[in-house]
Amino acid sequence: MIIITGATGFIGSNIAADLNARGRTDLLLVDDLGTQAKWKNVAKRRFLNLVDYRDLDALLAHLPNKADAVFHMGANSSTTSTDGDEILRVNLHASMFWWNWCSRTETPLIYASSAATYGDGHQGFKDTQTLEALEKLSPLNLYGWSKHQFDKWAVERAAEGSHPPQWVGLKFFNVYGPNEYHKGDMRSLVAKNTELIEKEESIKLFRSHKEGYADGAQLRDFVYVKDCTAVMLWLMDNPSISGLFNLGTGKARSFVDLMNAIGATLKKSVNIEFVDMPVSIRQNYQYFTQANMDKLHAAGFPGPTHSLEQGVFDYVTSYLAESLQYR
Repeated sequence: MIIITGATGFIGSNIAADLNARGRTDLLLVDDLGTQAKWKNVAKRRFLNLVDYRDLDALLAHLPNKADAVFHMGANSSTTSTDGDEILRVNLHASMFWWNWCSRTETPLIYASSAATYGDGHQGFKDTQTLEALEKLSPLNLYGWSKHQFDKWAVERAAEGSHPPQWVGLKFFNVYGPNEYHKGDMRSLVAKNTELIEKEESIKLFRSHKEGYADGAQLRDFVYVKDCTAVMLWLMDNPSISGLFNLGTGKARSFVDLMNAIGATLKKSVNIEFVDMPVSIRQNYQYFTQANMDKLHAAGFPGPTHSLEQGVFDYVTSYLAESLQYR
Protein backbone atom coordinates (compact mmCIF):
# COMPACT_ATOMS: atom_id res chain seq x y z
CA MET A 1 0.00 0.00 0.00
CA ILE A 2 1.04 3.58 -0.71
CA ILE A 3 -0.42 6.43 1.33
CA ILE A 4 -0.91 9.89 -0.17
CA THR A 5 -1.99 12.81 1.99
CA GLY A 6 -3.42 15.88 0.31
CA ALA A 7 -4.42 13.31 -2.30
CA THR A 8 -7.30 15.25 -3.84
CA GLY A 9 -5.20 18.40 -4.10
CA PHE A 10 -2.84 19.58 -6.80
CA ILE A 11 0.42 17.67 -6.35
CA GLY A 12 -1.13 14.74 -4.46
CA SER A 13 -3.58 13.92 -7.26
CA ASN A 14 -0.77 14.06 -9.82
CA ILE A 15 1.20 11.54 -7.75
CA ALA A 16 -1.86 9.28 -7.72
CA ALA A 17 -2.11 9.59 -11.52
CA ASP A 18 1.51 8.56 -12.00
CA LEU A 19 1.20 5.66 -9.58
CA ASN A 20 -1.94 4.42 -11.38
CA ALA A 21 0.03 4.65 -14.63
CA ARG A 22 2.57 2.32 -13.04
CA GLY A 23 -0.20 -0.13 -12.20
CA ARG A 24 -0.38 0.80 -8.50
CA THR A 25 -4.00 0.93 -7.40
CA ASP A 26 -3.34 0.00 -3.77
CA LEU A 27 -3.53 3.64 -2.74
CA LEU A 28 -4.90 5.01 0.52
CA LEU A 29 -5.89 8.59 -0.21
CA VAL A 30 -6.02 10.94 2.78
CA ASP A 31 -7.75 14.30 2.32
CA ASP A 32 -11.05 16.13 2.36
CA LEU A 33 -13.13 17.12 -0.66
CA GLY A 34 -14.40 20.40 0.78
CA THR A 35 -16.86 22.51 -1.15
CA GLN A 36 -14.67 22.90 -4.23
CA ALA A 37 -14.38 20.61 -7.23
CA LYS A 38 -11.44 18.67 -5.80
CA TRP A 39 -13.28 15.40 -6.43
CA LYS A 40 -12.59 15.90 -10.14
CA ASN A 41 -8.85 15.65 -9.44
CA VAL A 42 -9.27 11.97 -8.53
CA ALA A 43 -12.32 11.13 -10.65
CA LYS A 44 -10.18 8.96 -12.95
CA ARG A 45 -8.13 7.39 -10.18
CA ARG A 46 -8.25 3.85 -8.83
CA PHE A 47 -7.61 3.51 -5.10
CA LEU A 48 -8.44 1.44 -2.05
CA ASN A 49 -10.06 4.15 0.06
CA LEU A 50 -10.36 7.89 0.58
CA VAL A 51 -10.21 8.86 4.25
CA ASP A 52 -10.88 12.32 5.68
CA TYR A 53 -7.68 13.57 7.34
CA ARG A 54 -9.75 15.34 10.01
CA ASP A 55 -11.20 12.06 11.31
CA LEU A 56 -8.11 10.64 13.01
CA ASP A 57 -9.91 7.62 14.50
CA ALA A 58 -11.14 6.53 11.08
CA LEU A 59 -7.74 7.22 9.59
CA LEU A 60 -5.93 5.09 12.16
CA ALA A 61 -8.36 2.26 11.52
CA HIS A 62 -7.35 2.20 7.86
CA LEU A 63 -3.60 2.45 8.37
CA PRO A 64 -1.66 -0.78 7.80
CA ASN A 65 1.19 -1.96 9.98
CA LYS A 66 3.54 -0.74 7.28
CA ALA A 67 3.28 0.88 3.87
CA ASP A 68 5.56 0.94 0.84
CA ALA A 69 5.72 4.73 1.12
CA VAL A 70 3.94 7.80 2.44
CA PHE A 71 3.75 10.86 0.21
CA HIS A 72 2.77 13.59 2.66
CA MET A 73 1.52 16.48 0.52
CA GLY A 74 -1.36 17.55 2.77
CA ALA A 75 -1.09 21.13 4.03
CA ASN A 76 -2.70 24.52 4.16
CA SER A 77 -0.71 26.03 1.30
CA SER A 78 -2.10 29.56 1.44
CA THR A 79 0.77 32.03 1.66
CA THR A 80 -1.67 34.69 2.91
CA SER A 81 -3.28 32.67 5.71
CA THR A 82 -3.25 34.28 9.15
CA ASP A 83 -4.95 31.38 10.96
CA GLY A 84 -2.06 30.29 13.17
CA ASP A 85 -3.95 27.50 14.91
CA GLU A 86 -5.00 25.95 11.59
CA ILE A 87 -1.48 26.18 10.19
CA LEU A 88 -0.05 24.66 13.37
CA ARG A 89 -2.49 21.75 13.30
CA VAL A 90 -2.41 20.98 9.57
CA ASN A 91 1.15 21.86 8.56
CA LEU A 92 3.24 21.13 11.63
CA HIS A 93 1.47 18.65 13.90
CA ALA A 94 0.19 16.49 11.03
CA SER A 95 3.71 16.30 9.60
CA MET A 96 5.05 15.21 13.00
CA PHE A 97 2.34 12.54 13.14
CA TRP A 98 3.41 11.05 9.79
CA TRP A 99 7.09 11.25 10.66
CA ASN A 100 6.50 9.34 13.90
CA TRP A 101 4.21 6.80 12.24
CA CYS A 102 6.73 6.17 9.45
CA SER A 103 9.55 5.87 11.98
CA ARG A 104 7.58 3.36 14.04
CA THR A 105 6.48 1.25 11.05
CA GLU A 106 9.75 1.63 9.08
CA THR A 107 7.92 3.23 6.15
CA PRO A 108 9.68 5.66 3.77
CA LEU A 109 8.39 9.25 4.02
CA ILE A 110 8.52 11.85 1.26
CA TYR A 111 6.99 15.16 2.33
CA ALA A 112 6.32 18.60 0.90
CA SER A 113 8.42 21.46 2.16
CA SER A 114 8.54 24.75 0.25
CA ALA A 115 10.80 27.38 -1.26
CA ALA A 116 8.87 29.76 1.00
CA THR A 117 11.27 28.62 3.74
CA TYR A 118 14.00 30.74 2.07
CA GLY A 119 12.21 34.01 2.79
CA ASP A 120 13.49 36.93 0.73
CA GLY A 121 16.37 34.82 -0.60
CA HIS A 122 19.19 36.93 0.80
CA GLN A 123 20.72 33.72 2.19
CA GLY A 124 20.50 32.11 -1.24
CA PHE A 125 18.53 29.05 -2.31
CA LYS A 126 20.91 26.21 -1.45
CA ASP A 127 19.31 23.19 0.23
CA THR A 128 21.91 22.77 2.98
CA GLN A 129 20.34 20.83 5.83
CA THR A 130 22.60 21.67 8.75
CA LEU A 131 20.78 23.32 11.63
CA GLU A 132 23.25 26.20 11.46
CA ALA A 133 22.29 26.90 7.84
CA LEU A 134 18.58 26.43 8.49
CA GLU A 135 18.61 28.84 11.42
CA LYS A 136 19.77 31.62 9.09
CA LEU A 137 16.59 31.42 7.00
CA SER A 138 13.72 33.81 7.72
CA PRO A 139 10.41 32.91 6.05
CA LEU A 140 8.19 35.86 5.17
CA ASN A 141 4.79 34.36 5.98
CA LEU A 142 3.05 31.92 8.30
CA TYR A 143 2.95 29.18 5.67
CA GLY A 144 6.70 29.40 5.06
CA TRP A 145 7.35 29.49 8.81
CA SER A 146 5.38 26.26 9.35
CA LYS A 147 7.28 24.43 6.64
CA HIS A 148 10.59 25.73 7.96
CA GLN A 149 9.79 24.66 11.51
CA PHE A 150 9.09 21.12 10.38
CA ASP A 151 12.26 20.98 8.28
CA LYS A 152 14.31 21.94 11.37
CA TRP A 153 12.40 19.47 13.54
CA ALA A 154 12.98 16.68 10.99
CA VAL A 155 16.71 17.42 10.70
CA GLU A 156 17.01 17.32 14.49
CA ARG A 157 15.18 14.00 14.72
CA ALA A 158 17.29 12.56 11.92
CA ALA A 159 20.49 13.64 13.70
CA GLU A 160 19.27 11.83 16.81
CA GLY A 161 18.64 8.65 14.80
CA SER A 162 14.86 8.81 15.25
CA HIS A 163 13.63 8.81 11.67
CA PRO A 164 11.97 6.73 8.95
CA PRO A 165 14.23 4.42 6.93
CA GLN A 166 14.01 7.02 4.14
CA TRP A 167 12.97 10.61 4.70
CA VAL A 168 12.92 13.34 2.08
CA GLY A 169 11.69 16.92 2.36
CA LEU A 170 11.16 18.58 -1.01
CA LYS A 171 11.36 22.36 -1.22
CA PHE A 172 8.95 22.96 -4.08
CA PHE A 173 9.42 26.16 -6.05
CA ASN A 174 6.64 27.61 -8.27
CA VAL A 175 4.74 24.54 -9.40
CA TYR A 176 2.17 24.71 -12.19
CA GLY A 177 0.17 22.10 -14.09
CA PRO A 178 -3.09 20.15 -14.32
CA ASN A 179 -5.39 19.66 -11.33
CA GLU A 180 -4.71 23.06 -9.76
CA TYR A 181 -8.06 24.48 -10.87
CA HIS A 182 -9.66 24.36 -7.41
CA LYS A 183 -7.03 26.65 -5.88
CA GLY A 184 -8.67 29.97 -6.75
CA ASP A 185 -6.24 32.86 -6.37
CA MET A 186 -3.45 30.38 -5.54
CA ARG A 187 -3.58 28.93 -9.08
CA SER A 188 -0.59 29.51 -11.32
CA LEU A 189 -0.63 32.40 -13.76
CA VAL A 190 -0.77 29.82 -16.56
CA ALA A 191 -4.14 28.58 -15.32
CA LYS A 192 -5.38 32.11 -14.69
CA ASN A 193 -4.40 33.66 -18.01
CA THR A 194 -4.57 31.02 -20.76
CA GLU A 195 -8.22 31.72 -21.57
CA LEU A 196 -7.62 35.48 -21.60
CA ILE A 197 -4.67 35.12 -23.98
CA GLU A 198 -6.69 32.77 -26.19
CA LYS A 199 -9.34 35.50 -26.47
CA GLU A 200 -6.61 38.11 -26.99
CA GLU A 201 -7.81 40.04 -23.97
CA SER A 202 -5.39 41.97 -21.80
CA ILE A 203 -3.81 40.28 -18.80
CA LYS A 204 -2.55 41.93 -15.64
CA LEU A 205 0.93 41.62 -14.16
CA PHE A 206 2.41 43.51 -11.23
CA ARG A 207 4.56 46.52 -11.79
CA SER A 208 7.97 46.35 -10.22
CA HIS A 209 8.47 48.35 -7.05
CA LYS A 210 12.13 47.47 -6.71
CA GLU A 211 15.09 49.09 -8.40
CA GLY A 212 16.81 46.84 -10.89
CA TYR A 213 13.66 44.97 -11.95
CA ALA A 214 11.54 46.10 -14.89
CA ASP A 215 7.78 45.66 -14.82
CA GLY A 216 7.00 41.97 -15.26
CA ALA A 217 10.68 41.05 -14.96
CA GLN A 218 10.31 39.65 -11.47
CA LEU A 219 11.87 36.18 -11.58
CA ARG A 220 10.62 32.79 -10.40
CA ASP A 221 11.72 29.19 -10.79
CA PHE A 222 8.63 27.77 -12.52
CA VAL A 223 8.55 23.96 -12.42
CA TYR A 224 6.05 21.67 -14.16
CA VAL A 225 4.16 19.34 -11.85
CA LYS A 226 5.00 16.30 -13.99
CA ASP A 227 8.68 16.90 -13.24
CA CYS A 228 7.86 17.08 -9.53
CA THR A 229 6.07 13.74 -9.53
CA ALA A 230 8.89 12.20 -11.58
CA VAL A 231 11.32 13.22 -8.84
CA MET A 232 9.10 11.75 -6.13
CA LEU A 233 8.68 8.40 -7.84
CA TRP A 234 12.42 8.29 -8.50
CA LEU A 235 13.01 8.86 -4.80
CA MET A 236 10.61 6.04 -3.93
CA ASP A 237 12.63 3.81 -6.27
CA ASN A 238 15.87 4.88 -4.54
CA PRO A 239 15.20 4.39 -0.83
CA SER A 240 18.82 4.97 0.19
CA ILE A 241 18.44 8.69 -0.53
CA SER A 242 17.33 10.94 2.34
CA GLY A 243 17.49 14.62 3.22
CA LEU A 244 16.20 18.05 2.22
CA PHE A 245 16.21 18.78 -1.52
CA ASN A 246 15.18 21.69 -3.69
CA LEU A 247 12.69 20.91 -6.43
CA GLY A 248 12.71 23.44 -9.25
CA THR A 249 14.31 23.74 -12.66
CA GLY A 250 17.38 25.64 -11.51
CA LYS A 251 16.61 28.43 -13.97
CA ALA A 252 14.70 31.57 -12.98
CA ARG A 253 12.39 33.06 -15.61
CA SER A 254 10.31 36.22 -15.68
CA PHE A 255 6.54 36.52 -15.53
CA VAL A 256 6.68 38.08 -19.00
CA ASP A 257 8.52 34.96 -20.21
CA LEU A 258 5.74 32.84 -18.73
CA MET A 259 3.01 34.80 -20.49
CA ASN A 260 4.92 34.78 -23.77
CA ALA A 261 5.23 30.99 -23.53
CA ILE A 262 1.43 30.77 -23.37
CA GLY A 263 1.10 33.15 -26.31
CA ALA A 264 3.60 31.17 -28.38
CA THR A 265 1.73 27.95 -27.65
CA LEU A 266 -1.61 29.44 -28.67
CA LYS A 267 -0.08 31.47 -31.53
CA LYS A 268 -1.69 34.56 -30.03
CA SER A 269 -0.37 38.00 -29.19
CA VAL A 270 0.05 38.75 -25.49
CA ASN A 271 -1.37 42.05 -24.26
CA ILE A 272 -0.02 42.91 -20.82
CA GLU A 273 -1.37 45.62 -18.53
CA PHE A 274 0.90 46.40 -15.59
CA VAL A 275 -0.87 47.23 -12.34
CA ASP A 276 0.40 48.37 -8.95
CA MET A 277 1.23 45.62 -6.51
CA PRO A 278 -1.05 45.78 -3.44
CA VAL A 279 0.66 47.63 -0.63
CA SER A 280 -0.20 44.77 1.74
CA ILE A 281 2.17 42.35 -0.01
CA ARG A 282 4.96 44.66 -1.22
CA GLN A 283 7.11 44.28 1.89
CA ASN A 284 7.19 40.49 1.67
CA TYR A 285 7.22 40.11 -2.12
CA GLN A 286 9.95 37.92 -3.61
CA TYR A 287 11.58 39.37 -6.73
CA PHE A 288 13.82 36.37 -7.39
CA THR A 289 13.73 32.64 -6.67
CA GLN A 290 15.93 30.00 -8.25
CA ALA A 291 16.48 26.49 -6.97
CA ASN A 292 20.04 25.32 -6.58
CA MET A 293 19.60 21.80 -7.97
CA ASP A 294 23.16 20.54 -7.42
CA LYS A 295 22.24 18.35 -4.46
CA LEU A 296 19.46 16.44 -6.23
CA HIS A 297 21.59 16.02 -9.35
CA ALA A 298 24.50 14.78 -7.22
CA ALA A 299 22.14 12.20 -5.73
CA GLY A 300 21.59 10.88 -9.25
CA PHE A 301 18.44 12.51 -10.62
CA PRO A 302 19.11 13.86 -14.13
CA GLY A 303 16.03 16.12 -14.59
CA PRO A 304 13.81 18.06 -14.52
CA THR A 305 13.09 17.45 -18.17
CA HIS A 306 10.69 20.25 -19.14
CA SER A 307 11.89 23.75 -19.94
CA LEU A 308 9.43 26.55 -19.22
CA GLU A 309 8.28 26.54 -22.84
CA GLN A 310 7.92 22.75 -22.94
CA GLY A 311 5.98 22.59 -19.68
CA VAL A 312 3.63 25.40 -20.66
CA PHE A 313 3.08 23.83 -24.09
CA ASP A 314 2.08 20.48 -22.58
CA TYR A 315 -0.14 22.08 -19.94
CA VAL A 316 -1.92 24.41 -22.34
CA THR A 317 -2.40 22.01 -25.25
CA SER A 318 -3.24 18.92 -23.19
CA TYR A 319 -5.31 20.45 -20.39
CA LEU A 320 -6.26 24.11 -20.80
CA ALA A 321 -6.77 25.04 -24.45
CA GLU A 322 -10.36 23.86 -24.92
CA SER A 323 -11.62 23.08 -21.43
CA LEU A 324 -10.15 22.05 -18.10
CA GLN A 325 -8.80 18.54 -18.45
CA TYR A 326 -7.90 16.52 -15.38
CA ARG A 327 -5.24 13.89 -15.06
